[in-house]
Amino acid sequence: MMEDFLSLKEAIVSYLDRTGGLQQLIADCKSFKESSQGDAVYRFSFHVSPSDLTELDARLGDVVLHEPLKAKALFRSVCFLSIKTLSLMDQIHMESQVNVVLKVTHLPPFPSYQLNLCEFPKGYGPMRPMAMEGLVIAMTRVTKYTQGARFLCTNENCPCAEGFQHIRVHAPGATETATVRSDFTCLLCSASLKEDVKSRVLGDKQLVELIHVDALDVLGVHPPSSLRYQSVTLFLRDELCNSMRIGWLYRVVGIPAHVHQWPTVTWSVEASSVQPWTPENPCQISKNFQALFVSMAGSPWRFSAVVANSFASQVVPPGLYTTLKLALLLSLVQSGDMDPDSHTCLDVLALTSDTLIVDRLMTYSLALATRGIHHHATGELFSSLSKDEHGVGTANIHAGSALLATGGVCLLGDLTLYRKDKMDALQSGLEIRAVSVFIPGKKYGEEADQQLSFPLQCNFWALADMAAPSKKSAKNDTAALGSVDIGSIPSQVAETFGLMIQCRDLGGDQVSLPITVHTLRQAIQPGEPLYPACMQFATQDFKELLAFARSLQVEMSPEAEKMIHGYYMASRRIRSDSTQGSSVSVASMKLLIALAEAHSKLSLRNRVLEEDALIAVLLCENSITLKHGASALVIPPDAVFPCDLHDLESLHRRDVALEEFHQQILQFVYSYAPGAASYITEE
Repeated sequence: MMEDFLSLKEAIVSYLDRTGGLQQLIADCKSFKESSQGDAVYRFSFHVSPSDLTELDARLGDVVLHEPLKAKALFRSVCFLSIKTLSLMDQIHMESQVNVVLKVTHLPPFPSYQLNLCEFPKGYGPMRPMAMEGLVIAMTRVTKYTQGARFLCTNENCPCAEGFQHIRVHAPGATETATVRSDFTCLLCSASLKEDVKSRVLGDKQLVELIHVDALDVLGVHPPSSLRYQSVTLFLRDELCNSMRIGWLYRVVGIPAHVHQWPTVTWSVEASSVQPWTPENPCQISKNFQALFVSMAGSPWRFSAVVANSFASQVVPPGLYTTLKLALLLSLVQSGDMDPDSHTCLDVLALTSDTLIVDRLMTYSLALATRGIHHHATGELFSSLSKDEHGVGTANIHAGSALLATGGVCLLGDLTLYRKDKMDALQSGLEIRAVSVFIPGKKYGEEADQQLSFPLQCNFWALADMAAPSKKSAKNDTAALGSVDIGSIPSQVAETFGLMIQCRDLGGDQVSLPITVHTLRQAIQPGEPLYPACMQFATQDFKELLAFARSLQVEMSPEAEKMIHGYYMASRRIRSDSTQGSSVSVASMKLLIALAEAHSKLSLRNRVLEEDALIAVLLCENSITLKHGASALVIPPDAVFPCDLHDLESLHRRDVALEEFHQQILQFVYSYAPGAASYITEE
């Protein structure tokens, strides 16, 4: 038995020597000596690769994977012997003063090492390292916990009245009272122990709630089911604190543990390593879309036009609300980016008098997002606070719909149903693209109040009923030509949405009749294709197309840059006055770039062409006109789709019309942009 222990310790020394662990131990001891603190316990953390350990010594790898407490004791013994042999620290006198934490980096890819957060019950599994993936839905602020404490015997004649015989360190799953209490007794004389408070060592602790990503289906567009999901509490300690963010997906390796808090026993996980996680999503395009792409190769606009025209044929007839469908597709393509520095939001606000149909269209589109959350007006949009249930005594911050939709789309629905306080919070969040959480100190056991901020990294979709009675005074005398009355929605809120699309009622039966026929045919002939030319593109085909488009990396061409920059400068110049400044904000430049890049991706191109920039300019100009009225650049309200798309001839007419708009925009840039010669030359 002793030979086995010696063999395992030799393997640990060899592993630490190979991986730089001994050099790390020397560096840690040097930093402890320089700090000149009289701590009783010193913490040493090592990253451990089970595959490398198993390759070096199979028995040692097995101990780390299946007996974590035994592995910790072996590493602690090796560290103590190394410290004493090399005379690294004079402050360490006994092995109990060495607190070793093993950070298991990964686990073997076998089912027995995977913990599915959907499985129930969880409390009867092995208390050894397990891997799990999930979504962060709540977290606490960072608080303190006791890493280690020194206790002395109250019997002055006992040898344990001094020295380091009684040392307690934190163990996975242990509460604060398990480490520090007043009822410990001496192992030698059974007298009561008293803590040496000056020697207590504190560390950082944070609690995070992790849930299976499928739980978002309940908050999305999928029909309700009998399934119920329960979150798992993670304990992040010391260097792992603040390594996770609300709304993000992570792969975690940790040790499950029972947390005893009389009279209940809760189940939690002590995290060992945390890594961002992206589910595998194979990108491929259906044969139908491949054939369409080849047949439309003669024009840079036709493929995206046919895709938008036939999109959501299960909900609305082809040719109806095509501009809105294109905007939703571009927003879906632009979502999914988790990088806060590169993420550009494409928010869409639809103005309509038929909220039912537009809401159906947005709900259908939401199912194609990488992550879609359908928010309800009575729910929490950004965040909420509650008292922590694990005895920490601090605030638990719960994610609202917007944070849960990180990297995806949050559908707000009809804004006319929102109260004023909700609208004000929405306006603030969209303006600063962040959530501010105020934590009152007195309520949650802190000395001072605290303000935390979380970035908003999702696209917002909303609609507004233009027929809703406006609470504002009549503004017909002051309204700019071309602008629209958006009903009861405050103009400041509408301004925060990048794209505003007006779903025009063309009058007569041009809208109501196709919708009526569509609904009746669905009721009479359920399951049969209503539009054979469009129904060859199933919902799964669109989902695969959007996933492939999101994966494309695009670069901006000089011609597209010049058009975007020239239009932006000309618009700011012509839409400004001496009192209110320019109505074209700096965010419009980001919107133009995002639209051009999204259209390039939707057209399955790696390079943003001037034709992509043209679509971005037309969409942006229409949106600005709805908000602030027309300018010298006068284009029709439906400039992106100036005619119905029925056949190749109609696609050709659209190309001709877009070319005319192209020349019109170039003339606008040449006439009004400062230094126009650097953007475009007069033809």
